[in-house]
Amino acid sequence: YGRGSSLPFPFPCTSSMIFDEFGRPYIVIREQDQKKRLKGIDAQKANIHAATTLTNVMRTSLGPKGMDKMLVNSDGDVTVTNDGATILKEMHVENEIARLLVELSSSQDSEIGDGTTGVVVLAGALLAEAEKLLDRGIHPIKIADGYQRACEFAVKYLESISDRIEFSKDNLDPLLETAQTTLSSKIVNRFSRPMAEICVNAVLSVADLDRQDVNLD
Repeated sequence: YGRGSSLPFPFPCTSSMIFDEFGRPYIVIREQDQKKRLKGIDAQKANIHAATTLTNVMRTSLGPKGMDKMLVNSDGDVTVTNDGATILKEMHVENEIARLLVELSSSQDSEIGDGTTGVVVLAGALLAEAEKLLDRGIHPIKIADGYQRACEFAVKYLESISDRIEFSKDNLDPLLETAQTTLSSKIVNRFSRPMAEICVNAVLSVADLDRQDVNLD
């Protein structure tokens, strides 16, 4: 409790409050020698559990059937959203590893503008699988190297199955269908067609299809 508080100290058996010569209170914690710092694989698992707990919260907001989250801050302001970056920004996260996931979602939002929930859920799934590998005695560096190689294989496979969407000024249906797909999980999904037309027209107003360039000036 802060200075001048008249409330009793909540943990009298493990700590006590004393005052210095100026009357300022400070707390003395007893039995500190009985507390242990997590090391090695125990610390790694604790960090993984903290991260996966955060991703479990985000998982229910993923995809077109994802649920909205209602967030209430310390001032009583209410936010209702299923946007991953917004949810994580409003959450108070103390664990350092879980904060990395918050930064990951923020980076995804600033660089791409979409996929803020999916990237966190994917990272949590990779960490959960990494825990199984740790239980088998595999070193974390080996696990990280394996994930790096798996990423290279995944990118090559995605490139092999990717499809090029052809469109022209006279045939904008592929662009409209793509825009509608991205709006399927938003609150405006019932108006996806007119919203997709607005988005496509906005892009074409600054795009030079002949030069394949965008004039943002």
